[in-house]
Amino acid sequence: MKSPYIEIMDCTLRDGEQTSGVSFLPHEKLMIARQLLGEVNVDRIEVASAGVSEGEKKAVSSICRYAESIGKLDRVEVLGFVDGHRSIDWIAECGGQVINLLAKGSLRHCLHQLKKQPDEHLSDILRTIEYAERKNIKVNLYLEDWSNGMKNSPDYVYRLMDTLFDTNIMRFMLPDTLGIMNPLQCIEYLRKMRKRYSNLRFDFHAHNDYDMAVSNSLAAVLGGCQGLHVTVNGLGERCGNAPLASVQVILKDHFNARTGINEERLNDISRLVEGYSGIAIAPNMPIVGENVFTQVAGVHADGDTKDKLYYNELVPERFGRRREYALGKNSGRANIANNLEELGLELTTEQIQKVTRRITELGDRKELVTPEDLPFIVSDVLKHSVPDDRVKLISYVVNTSYGLKPGANIKVEINGQQYEAGATGDGQYDAFVKALRYIYKKFLGRTFPRLANYTVSIPPGGRTDALVQTIITWDTPGKPLRTRGLDADQTEAAIKATIKMLNIIENDEIA
Repeated sequence: MKSPYIEIMDCTLRDGEQTSGVSFLPHEKLMIARQLLGEVNVDRIEVASAGVSEGEKKAVSSICRYAESIGKLDRVEVLGFVDGHRSIDWIAECGGQVINLLAKGSLRHCLHQLKKQPDEHLSDILRTIEYAERKNIKVNLYLEDWSNGMKNSPDYVYRLMDTLFDTNIMRFMLPDTLGIMNPLQCIEYLRKMRKRYSNLRFDFHAHNDYDMAVSNSLAAVLGGCQGLHVTVNGLGERCGNAPLASVQVILKDHFNARTGINEERLNDISRLVEGYSGIAIAPNMPIVGENVFTQVAGVHADGDTKDKLYYNELVPERFGRRREYALGKNSGRANIANNLEELGLELTTEQIQKVTRRITELGDRKELVTPEDLPFIVSDVLKHSVPDDRVKLISYVVNTSYGLKPGANIKVEINGQQYEAGATGDGQYDAFVKALRYIYKKFLGRTFPRLANYTVSIPPGGRTDALVQTIITWDTPGKPLRTRGLDADQTEAAIKATIKMLNIIENDEIA
């Protein structure tokens, strides 16, 4: 049996724009429409509500011109109303060819919102359809609040359908306007519609009030509908609509259904809409979230190297993305080894253990270390370490209090002998250095190098503030010496750079 083809209509530019606080500029609408039609390859786009504003008219006109240039003008649809000639004339003036006519799909809406009897509403719908045909505008019909109509007034729904059955309506679009249905109801209602009107074409339009927009969309396919309405990132009024990416992958992977969607561009369109809408994508949102292809647990990373034990069909390459391995206290050696391999760094088992310990230590203090931080950690742990540390920091305390100078108390070991000292300074690090200077002058009779330059930055390429890089230049006999410290804490990073400098000097003197 051939897999069914399911039409995908994206409503981001109409229903998605009804998200609180979202308003797309005309050129933003055009950019989103170009990507949806030209790259993501949705079957249809609903781009506006007729008659809203002059800005909306400009946007729809530009989208229609673009769609016509690529032979897809019939895929651009505009929501219109049973308002005589007004909506149809507006769409025609924009260059559009399709109206999604909004009729009332429940008796309650008909009686209390329109304040009309069903026969009156039906007569108005038929006159609007007749005028659309004269203007060469094709018609799809929304049955607004259809889910409540089927639940509370099915005879009204069937009366509408029986009257409109023989018209030239292309698709009957069935919205769960208030997001009230569950999947079992969805299947039941769609099957009733399909049984009575087997030759008609049905779309389903889900809302997410009970967090069931995706499951109801898939239930609608089981019930026999041939088209689904979605929005990018699930934008929409109240709790939003069914997200495009989620509906696509479930259709393909769980129902073996066919669509025209180019999955490799789903992430691109999500980021574009995120930027224009100002509505951030949740990091854990399926398919397009920042973290969904990031393994955190070390056991998962280890399993990935053993016949891909923690893979499913949602591999990142399918969506133009790549798998990442987060670095933190739960990482383990497998996570770190995967990241090192990605960077082309080859370390011994002992070196990986040292790097793992360092990342675990950082993870206890910060939530996440990014792969971009890893080369700096490796450098900090390995490149600048001295095999025989002649200067060791045994312990230290730095403090600052309101109205008092910052202070430091330190204990260091220099060539096997331990020394203690305390000092105050203009800052915590200044106090630490003054305590070291005291030890070198009083106990060793030596001059402590002068600090020539001090810079603090986030490591280049790092995507978080988990690490701070401190680079200090020292005036030492012969030539300046520059050392670097890396830590989550700025003062500790500077202290590490200082201890590295002292070890270099001590080893040079011994040599």
